[in-house]
Amino acid sequence: MKYVLVTGGVVSGLGKGITASSIGVLLQSCGLRVTCIKIDPYLNYDAGTISPYEHGEVFVLDDGSEVDLDLGNYERFLGCTLTRDNNITLGKIQQQVMDKERRGDYLGTTVQIVPHVTDAIKEWVERVAMVPVDGKEGPPDVCIIELGGTIGDNESRPFTDALSQLSYSVGPENFCLIHVTLVPVLSVVGEQKTKPTQQSVRDLRGLGLTPDIIACRSTKVLEENVKEKLSRFCHVPIQNIFSLHDVHNIWHIPLLLKNQKAHEAISKVLNLAGIAKEPSLEKWASMVEISDNLHVQVRIAVVGKYTDLSDAYLSVLKALMHASVAFGKKLVVDLVPSPDLEKTTKKMNLSAYKTAWKLLKGADGVLLPGGYGERGVEGKILAAKYARENNIPFLGICLGMQVAVIEFARSVICLPDANSTEFEPETKHPCIVFMPEGSTTHMGGTMRLGSRRAYFHVKESISARLYGNREYVDERHRHRYEVNPDMALCLEMAGLSFAAKDETGKRIEIIEVPSHPFYIGAQFHPEYKSRPGKISPLFLGLIAASCGELDAVLSPVSIQQDNNQHVVLGNGTKVDPINGLCNGTNKTSDRNGLSEVAA
Repeated sequence: MKYVLVTGGVVSGLGKGITASSIGVLLQSCGLRVTCIKIDPYLNYDAGTISPYEHGEVFVLDDGSEVDLDLGNYERFLGCTLTRDNNITLGKIQQQVMDKERRGDYLGTTVQIVPHVTDAIKEWVERVAMVPVDGKEGPPDVCIIELGGTIGDNESRPFTDALSQLSYSVGPENFCLIHVTLVPVLSVVGEQKTKPTQQSVRDLRGLGLTPDIIACRSTKVLEENVKEKLSRFCHVPIQNIFSLHDVHNIWHIPLLLKNQKAHEAISKVLNLAGIAKEPSLEKWASMVEISDNLHVQVRIAVVGKYTDLSDAYLSVLKALMHASVAFGKKLVVDLVPSPDLEKTTKKMNLSAYKTAWKLLKGADGVLLPGGYGERGVEGKILAAKYARENNIPFLGICLGMQVAVIEFARSVICLPDANSTEFEPETKHPCIVFMPEGSTTHMGGTMRLGSRRAYFHVKESISARLYGNREYVDERHRHRYEVNPDMALCLEMAGLSFAAKDETGKRIEIIEVPSHPFYIGAQFHPEYKSRPGKISPLFLGLIAASCGELDAVLSPVSIQQDNNQHVVLGNGTKVDPINGLCNGTNKTSDRNGLSEVAA
């Protein structure tokens, strides 16, 4: 097994996850099979109970594990399916060690960080590295390990010790360390400074780890004299120092690495000559070119409560981009703080209130993502009401679907006190209720999680047609509240359609308003399985409806590309990625806005 370790220095948030994912894409293009492991050195068992403001969104895998968002990057870039074991936390390691101690596995010895904790980490890494994640038989060729945090963090010490031991035990020809650092430019001086990287490499060596490659994050391309200086003081060959400067679309990163021959540097360190082929990234480059040359805009308002940090909705933004690129439109995302839509904000901060409503009313489509807690819910309800009453394409996900049900009950059935028991436990009309199997005493890992099957009950519904008229779909879930089955008949008689349900036929999975052009709510999270080459049908439907071209993607849906780089939909319609529909009209927009192009 060959290992590639990606560490970070100077500051956090440099993009180690994107770097690791891009290295994986590059190695895959060389014909190698790749797996990934993310190490998070916090004491939490998993990411499930951590606020989105701490580490961004919680990503959910097929097996129901709640993991760091970087595993979402790995799945999207590499097209793989990971498991809970691909995310290591100090909490998991500590629990495993203590369980062994309680069983007496250590035979009376004193349990210590070294060797017991470090051995547990090494054993975990070596075991998981052998598990294929690409659906094929046999072990992968390369395991990419991303160490979260920054070199020098106290909580990372057990992991750096373990990884140092691993590098020694497997030998230098099987272990490649890529250190991602920051090369800042001081505005006063105007030159790229190397001292932070030099210090970071010194700290790394002090922990028993020696970098083979340095990937330098900077605002502009790394200057040659800066590379020479880093090579001289960090003792890394100049050809192994790469520039990862800012780009407007992170899909460019694998191409940046290829153009700087990063694959050759990694191949030399890992002795992959004769195994790795020349990288073939033509399809990836074509996808990047298509994305870069889109001009016809589609504007989506994402109405949520964590809008101060876009990473809180990372998978949603990615899924929107995948769909918009596939449909040949340039995505513009407006993050609308849901509390700012409420009347209380109008009294306290009129400017924020007007701005939020202006963004909402200027959107071609509205998306309500998931979330927890009462703050901002009334604003979400107002957004759902606006979209429903004004025929604006709408997609509600998880809490977004539940909010749509609450709004429907209040406005259509005339139940002004309709609510969720999450927000109003004593409400007389509980549209949304706590699931009977849920835990009321423990929060971590107790929701309805992972891949679950949803069966279509309304065959002519828009969602069923978007999914290609299949009998059922498997999508990932993360919720502990659901539509109240006791109110289902009342809601249905008022015009709300329950397009899909679970295997019992009682739990609601998809809702629609048939009288609306596109008004869909999903209890699951379709964004978690969206990939650049495998578009989520519900997101594609939202983008198409927002462009006034929904019919182009209905029944059945199959996204592929023909030889002329057109996107071919299941009904035979071609979408020119540059100009939109080849046999239809384009809905243009003259609004200005920044394009959300995070991959």
